[in-house]
Amino acid sequence: MNKLVERITKTAITNPHGICYQNGSEKRTYQELIEESDRIANLLQEKFLPKKSPIIIYGGQQFEMLVMFLGAIKAGHPYIPVDDASDPSRIIQINSVAHPVLVLNWSEVDNFHIDTPIITKAEIENALNSEDDIYDSALSIGDDDNFYIIFTSGTTGTPKGVQITTHNLLDFVDWACAEFDYDNNRKIMLQAPFSFDLSVFSIYPGLVSGSTLDVVDKDTTKNFGKLEKAILDSNFDTWISTPSFFEMCLLFRNFDHEHVQNLHKFIFCGEELTHATAQKLLKRFPKAKLYNTYGPTENTVAITSVQITPETLVKYDRLPIGYLKGNMHHFLDNAVNDANGYQTGELMVSGPDVSKGYLNNPQQTKRAFEEIDDRIYYHTGDMVNESQDGMLFYKGRTDFQIKMHGYRIELEEIDSLLGNLAQVKQSCTVPLYNNKKQVSKIIANIVLENQFKELDQRELNIQIKDELRKTTMEYMIPNVLQFVEDLPISSNGKIDRKALMGEVNA
Repeated sequence: MNKLVERITKTAITNPHGICYQNGSEKRTYQELIEESDRIANLLQEKFLPKKSPIIIYGGQQFEMLVMFLGAIKAGHPYIPVDDASDPSRIIQINSVAHPVLVLNWSEVDNFHIDTPIITKAEIENALNSEDDIYDSALSIGDDDNFYIIFTSGTTGTPKGVQITTHNLLDFVDWACAEFDYDNNRKIMLQAPFSFDLSVFSIYPGLVSGSTLDVVDKDTTKNFGKLEKAILDSNFDTWISTPSFFEMCLLFRNFDHEHVQNLHKFIFCGEELTHATAQKLLKRFPKAKLYNTYGPTENTVAITSVQITPETLVKYDRLPIGYLKGNMHHFLDNAVNDANGYQTGELMVSGPDVSKGYLNNPQQTKRAFEEIDDRIYYHTGDMVNESQDGMLFYKGRTDFQIKMHGYRIELEEIDSLLGNLAQVKQSCTVPLYNNKKQVSKIIANIVLENQFKELDQRELNIQIKDELRKTTMEYMIPNVLQFVEDLPISSNGKIDRKALMGEVNA
């Protein structure tokens, strides 16, 4: 049997009636998870599919999706999660790259316009309601086999399928369980779509430790009133999301320790945690533990962690992303020293959580993964600053670095500086290109804090630029400040900078 599935099974044997999944009034047990995934394994092995061939699993955040994930692994097939809120072309793109042998379709969509065989929701329901639960565990996914394949957003070009093995995932699970004290008393928020690897932060450490996965699904997050009720009535104790999703929930008047007393731990990943967001959180939840983490999908969810305390906020304007896991090797590529003697460069990482590369894409794999001194290093594309004791600070994406009038400028650094101002709730800075493809202007899209929304915008413009001049060079001050009600959020809960760049340069 697969080692990760074996550990989840042991949890189920120890506490079969423990709740593993909760979504509103729906509650499902560990025993149901194991029994129903056995039936899916039986269904798949009865198809006599090519060994270790990938399967697309299409749906939302339902319990049956988790059942199908584990069933696929038991049957010997890595799974590719595809969210049912995706653009219809998404599954066509993924299908053309991954060449899956089957689609498990837990949705009402009846035609994906692909040639791949599809098992319908009705057929899956029949299997789940049957007594057919015998499967050959000798055929299950092994340590070095792909466990899941997560496809990148694919907003430009062809999406890349990141291959994560059982070995990669177990390394992350062991670290997360130890780092964040997962146990069978935990009720863990599961908000991220299953096609976004942030969901893995909840799913597998949670299931291995016997926790309850408390789901905040897409139907809830799309409805502001419904979301407010779900958050304020929730009983999860561990919050896992992007900072942008949390910022949205800060609009709820009673979202604080007094009204949501179970909530005592916050874990953020997926995008930069700003000083302003952390400050608001610790003010509303002064007894809570707040963790900032970082990690590319290619490194299995997260590879750094640090607890953010009031002392951290006093010490740093731009928050650290933490220390690397102890079993990682790293260096900073093309590093330069700053005025403090710290190094800044592109983070290169090697270790047991590094992906074997992109599915059926040797060219992109060769570009992103490099063998150095008998170790495979992943080019993260993230610029980081490293202190002398190994603390890492995120400095921006290499692909969000622009050049204007001869100066190299980090867009995310400008956002960080804006975020430190009292007037600014959120910001996203983008370049405007001229017809020669040169950056002609920097445009900052700013969501104001409520108390500043009624002020004269010309006066605000002057105020904000004057305050920026106190902390930064003139060439980094945005040419244009656009005050907006909100910023576009991607399906993964992140601020969608690429969408804004597209709008500005349309």
